[in-house]
Amino acid sequence: MDNTKLLTMLVSVTLILTVLNLSATINIYNSINNNNINTQTTPAKTPFPSIVRASPDDDPVQGLKDAPVTIIEFSDFQCPYCAKFYFQTLPQIRENYINTGKVKLVYRDFPLSFHQYAQKAAEAAECAQEQGKFWEFHDKIYENQSALNNDNLKQYAKDLGLDIKEFNTCLDSGKMSQEVMKDFQDGSSYGVTGTPAFFINGKKLVGAQPYEAFQRIIEQELNSSK
Repeated sequence: MDNTKLLTMLVSVTLILTVLNLSATINIYNSINNNNINTQTTPAKTPFPSIVRASPDDDPVQGLKDAPVTIIEFSDFQCPYCAKFYFQTLPQIRENYINTGKVKLVYRDFPLSFHQYAQKAAEAAECAQEQGKFWEFHDKIYENQSALNNDNLKQYAKDLGLDIKEFNTCLDSGKMSQEVMKDFQDGSSYGVTGTPAFFINGKKLVGAQPYEAFQRIIEQELNSSK
């Protein structure tokens, strides 16, 4: 066999081996890739927050009874974050949603044990509710949050024109203590651990959130009710 034929055979064999190796490499790559695809875990979707069927009980309501959105607030009259909500966020909610009939706000008590005056302030507001002046008293307390002892609470009742004898008897007797504690127990059962805490048609929102956080959920609920 001459050198030319030998060289041609060697080149042919080399090409055949190269093709076989390339084919095997491609098959191995595809096999590994397919195995990776089959064994990958699909990332879990973040679930929507669960809806909490928080009860409004028989607590004070501001807004139309049949408003499509209900905000249930669990709050503490001595809590600085609750006061922040009152001053910075509630006015816009009142103007844009409560006063326009789209939202009703329910106030429920959640006095924290480390706030010295929170329990009695809550009882005082409930006593004012008996005379139809809860929201006026509610506003008065937050606007004077640094002065919430019993004498101050009685003075606020007097300033608002309440029957002071009836109010004082209600406050001093502890008549509303169980009402306040019922709210606290209900809030605890809904997962409330701090204040303020809100349930917007059952969707929980915690803390002194900006107006936009409330607006986003309220608009979602309004759109879904159409």
